[in-house]
Amino acid sequence: MNQQHTSFLFTVLVYFRKIALAVLLIIAANTTFAQLNGSVQISGRVVNESGSPLEGVSIVLKGGTQGTASDSAGNFSFIINQRFPFTLVFTSVGYAPYQLEVRNARSNVAVQLTTQTFIANEVVVTASRAEESRLKSPVSIEKLSIRALKESPAPSFYDALANVKGVQLTTSSLTFKVPNTRGFNNPNNFRFMQVVDGVDMQAATLGVPLGNTIGPTELDIQSVEITPGAASALYGMNAINGMANLITKSPFTHRGLSFYQKLGVNHVDGKDRDPSILTETAVRWADVIGEKWAYKINFSYLKGTDWVSSTATDQNTAANSRFPELNGIGNNPGYDAWNKYGDENNNNVSVQVRYNGRNETFNVRRTGYWEKDLVSPTVENLKFDAGLHYKINSNLEASYAYRIGEMDGIFQRGNKIQLDGVVVQNHKLELKGKTFFVRGYVSIENTGNSYNLKPLSDNLDLTHLSNAQWATKFAGSLQSSIDGGTSLAEAMRQARLVADAGRVEPGTPAFEQLKQTIVGINNWDHANLVPAVPNAPATGGAWLTQKSRIYHFDTQWDLSDEIKFANLLVGADWRTYEVIPDGNNFVDFSKPLDKRTTPGGNNVYYHKYGVFAQLSKAFFKDKLKLTASARVDQNLEFNPKFNPRIAAIWSVTPKQTLRVSFQNGFRFPALFEALSYVNNGNVRRVGGLAFINEGLGYLENSYTLASVNAFNNAVNRDVANGTARNTAALNNRNLLSITNLSPTRPERVNSVEAGYRSILLNNKLTIDVDVYYNVYDGFLGQVEVAVPSTDKVGTDASVLDMLSSNRARQIRYRVYTNAKNQYTSYGAAAGITYNFYKTYTFSANANYNKLKENESSDVFLTGFNTPDWVVNVSFGNREVVKNVGFNIVWRWQNAFNWESPLAVGRVEANQQVDAQVNYRIPKLHATIKLGASNLLNNRYIQYAAGPTIGGLYYTSVTLDGLFK
Repeated sequence: MNQQHTSFLFTVLVYFRKIALAVLLIIAANTTFAQLNGSVQISGRVVNESGSPLEGVSIVLKGGTQGTASDSAGNFSFIINQRFPFTLVFTSVGYAPYQLEVRNARSNVAVQLTTQTFIANEVVVTASRAEESRLKSPVSIEKLSIRALKESPAPSFYDALANVKGVQLTTSSLTFKVPNTRGFNNPNNFRFMQVVDGVDMQAATLGVPLGNTIGPTELDIQSVEITPGAASALYGMNAINGMANLITKSPFTHRGLSFYQKLGVNHVDGKDRDPSILTETAVRWADVIGEKWAYKINFSYLKGTDWVSSTATDQNTAANSRFPELNGIGNNPGYDAWNKYGDENNNNVSVQVRYNGRNETFNVRRTGYWEKDLVSPTVENLKFDAGLHYKINSNLEASYAYRIGEMDGIFQRGNKIQLDGVVVQNHKLELKGKTFFVRGYVSIENTGNSYNLKPLSDNLDLTHLSNAQWATKFAGSLQSSIDGGTSLAEAMRQARLVADAGRVEPGTPAFEQLKQTIVGINNWDHANLVPAVPNAPATGGAWLTQKSRIYHFDTQWDLSDEIKFANLLVGADWRTYEVIPDGNNFVDFSKPLDKRTTPGGNNVYYHKYGVFAQLSKAFFKDKLKLTASARVDQNLEFNPKFNPRIAAIWSVTPKQTLRVSFQNGFRFPALFEALSYVNNGNVRRVGGLAFINEGLGYLENSYTLASVNAFNNAVNRDVANGTARNTAALNNRNLLSITNLSPTRPERVNSVEAGYRSILLNNKLTIDVDVYYNVYDGFLGQVEVAVPSTDKVGTDASVLDMLSSNRARQIRYRVYTNAKNQYTSYGAAAGITYNFYKTYTFSANANYNKLKENESSDVFLTGFNTPDWVVNVSFGNREVVKNVGFNIVWRWQNAFNWESPLAVGRVEANQQVDAQVNYRIPKLHATIKLGASNLLNNRYIQYAAGPTIGGLYYTSVTLDGLFK
């Protein structure tokens, strides 16, 4: 990352200079704004029942848009251009709303709010794309307010999502975390959308949302709203599993200087790495110029030592199952560890020796390298954003926002990727009125010096010896040891040492030099790599260099005032992805096949657009609210798709509602799923669009890899019993399954949801329950296939091509395609919050998710990857004594099976305790927090081949709202 800091900071300074110049011009042009006739200066203080100041209380002009928020000392001050009398509305989560009529200019307004658990009746916008009571939302929606985020014991507001009802947070790295809801989870979640102030946080070519790495800072986040389940009817695109809407603070209402410093430590047990310091610094400055203009600037920097992925679980235990002495880690020559690379299926060699008087064939894997030796232990995350806002009038606001983030870390696609200096930028222009908005933005992605661990480890080994050369040395040593009376398992270990002699080893200068050489090469294809001498310079590389842009435009208009009889919302959006071909991951498909992987060429475009309408109307004196939404999305590679949603909300009482909804959602393939074309480990990953298959034949002329492996195991058994290899192959041809794939089509889900919300016991108890039933069709995933090079599938020649000894006559593809089966999942989530004594609060939620098993197997593993049960329990008091609060969270989930192209296996049940205590110093506008995530340092993993996560202990100091 350090190599890119100069260019990154230069970019930041350039934009900062432009914004600063604009602000100076605005100041010069608007110095008289504060003196406008009719302006009223209002200031005061907000406290609770005990007289302690309340921070983050929203103070808004009733019926208008002007407002502010109280600082950490409870103070507020702002200018209102309004004639007397007028009313101010004070709202804060956990307190009853309060209205104050102002009849003259006052500078000492004193307001006391009363504790009230009114969480379920918060205002939300994500469920229906318009403001509404959470109590009457047509679908399940969760909200973390600014107060809830500050009181969470999680080390960051993003980590706090793990405690939200229905949310599963997957941690690939300290800097890389992805939420998901309702199953089918993976570390690069295409199906869950993350939005920051209307901007999709997706990194296009990486295919992952980067909400926590380029999104808001800790100081600028206002709230997070999460909609579990399909949201395609309103948001289209990738929101088939749900979405998270991150809303930042307005500079009009949250002004002044804020500063945040966190200091933490992890790896405290020293098992993976020595105890390490984590530090995070954030600064926010926001101000209003006159009455019309406002601006804000945010900066943050995080640095820490990452979690380590080093699980030794063997995925290839059946490699030599005919020989009991080769069972177990340390004995299996076909060992394929979760977190070791270069020992996968493409690195398998067949070794034939004479053993116990018979010709035996053993499956042996190359040695490979552990993940911890290939990645950087240190991760950094640098973020900057700035915004300029102009109020054209009280109901119309224009704004420009710029956001840039640079980050390191680890994430998993088909393989593990070391992110190094990834930079994503956003430019956004928006015009927002009381009933409409028009918004456009561009996102620019550059993956920097990132690299793929799989081709890195392959090429580290292949620069020593080709697979054939290595197998020859291994076989010679093995035969010699067996002939000398050495046991089979020990002979295998000795043969590996002989074959590996001279290869570069981690920790040596030669290893680091060769690693940097390979990382600097943007060509993963090592099919023809046969070095003349050991440790010759690599011709196969591992660099992940991808550049893309997203151009997006969307608009929305609330026509409710115009049509009168119902509430009508309409909108449209358009998006274009532009990929700059690197010749390795993305290519110019207009080139001939033999020139396709050369760098450069025409940029690749991928287009989508959609329109939607939503109609809602209340009946029976507002007891029944019906909502109908319809959306049509078009991707130029597919036919138009229609997404409806129908919902009904019945108010049993003013504080109890029942809801039911049906919706249909589509997901178009992401860029990598649609257009990738990368050779990795002699297996080409290809997108699923039909034109990519032209001239290659993997859709109609291939065998599934699973059947090829079963076929070769049967052949080896017959050969061991004396059958000639070619004869054994033809005898077992029925084990080969012809793939017969179709070009990729969009995924579809039909979802039924029902729920209940209530506020009981004089506003002290809230209950929220939801159940769902989903049916997925056309589920997208990857299947590996083998194309024979001699003849078409079904012929004798194609069968012989599938022999492991004829690997050079197979062309392997990993194809994005649709599952042949439908998949049904169902589940429920229930949450309660109880304010049982003064400001003591107890909350709990339980989440159940289940995938119904199909009778027939599919072409690939679908990967539900979700525990049946997840439970969160929280107990806290925002003010147990004056200015002192605490919160404790216990989280548990049961064991479940994880399936992905990288690793398959069991994730054990785990539990963690998070805790924090905070002390507020109102006079200094300061809050000191002492906390721990995974307080008991209970080491656990969240997914197969994921990092082992331990305790993180931290203290933080926040100064908020200085110099307002």
